Amino acid sequence: MKIAFFDTKKYDIESFKQYDTNNEFKYYDTRLTIDTVDLVKGYECICIFVNDIVNKEVIDKLVEYKVKLILLRCAGYNNVDLEYCHNKIHVFRVPAYSPYAVAEHAMALLLTLVRNTHKAYIRTRNYNFSLDKLEGFDLHNKTIGVIGTGKIGKAFIDICKGFGMKVIAYDIFKQENIEYVSLEELYKNSDIISLHCPLTKDSYHMINKESISKMDKQPIIINTSRGGLIDAKDLLQALRKKELKGACLDVYEEESSIFYKDYSSEIIEDDILQGLISLPNVILTSHQAYLTKDALDNIAQTTISNYNDYINQGYGDNELCYGCGKVDECMKNRKHKCF
Repeated sequence: MKIAFFDTKKYDIESFKQYDTNNEFKYYDTRLTIDTVDLVKGYECICIFVNDIVNKEVIDKLVEYKVKLILLRCAGYNNVDLEYCHNKIHVFRVPAYSPYAVAEHAMALLLTLVRNTHKAYIRTRNYNFSLDKLEGFDLHNKTIGVIGTGKIGKAFIDICKGFGMKVIAYDIFKQENIEYVSLEELYKNSDIISLHCPLTKDSYHMINKESISKMDKQPIIINTSRGGLIDAKDLLQALRKKELKGACLDVYEEESSIFYKDYSSEIIEDDILQGLISLPNVILTSHQAYLTKDALDNIAQTTISNYNDYINQGYGDNELCYGCGKVDECMKNRKHKCF
């Protein structure tokens, strides 16, 4: 099978080129959308990333062009209509590439914000060595609420404990040695809230005007998961009203047409994004939390392993299933009705 890669950058190509022994990989820097789906003609397999769009309209075209396999180079799959893919196209993901990369980036954002490192860097570059308005605060003994305690959330919790922070958490699935509380308790008692959960119908805009009103300590919000977890308009309003101390963002709900491109010479026509970037208590990076050499290597290795699983046996442990409604819980039971 030849593979068409979408939304690829130089670092992606470098990671995958060692596996392209027969020169069968085609790389496109454009995103997969209904406007670009014709590029898949002649390919039975496509490899996509977080901002590619695989909705019903695109899936119909993929089926028409005889695409049999979608390989996601990421853990999240909210950009793929899995229900509509069922019985049409197989979909695989990379469930864990480097939880440490994302967790460490989340802490880097937090440390930068609370210690004003970004401001100090700019000052000293201009030979301004004043400490005026650079006062921060200790993370030690602060309460951090972690929403989502999967591999990334757990790695982030371990880092926070290393700083002597008190950790409380919320997740449907519990793990040992973690103090779980209700969402309301987490909102009420956290000095900092960090999101490490997938984007689903239930988690969509979980940080909004209503939930922010329950946050008694005016916390800092960290999001290195998916932009749709936060209602950006409500976040901007809360920051302007000083209902929150700040925000550390690596994702943004409307990032798909903006992130991964250079717009430094253009005007971004997104008032909410402009508003967030303009605030002194907001740090925003362009979905780079995963971007380490270790993670890129793991993504490529697992993606190719998923491809080989499909070629050799028609399924794999990282396949996404919607037929039973459990998505990725029935993959290991090949007698399940979904298959």
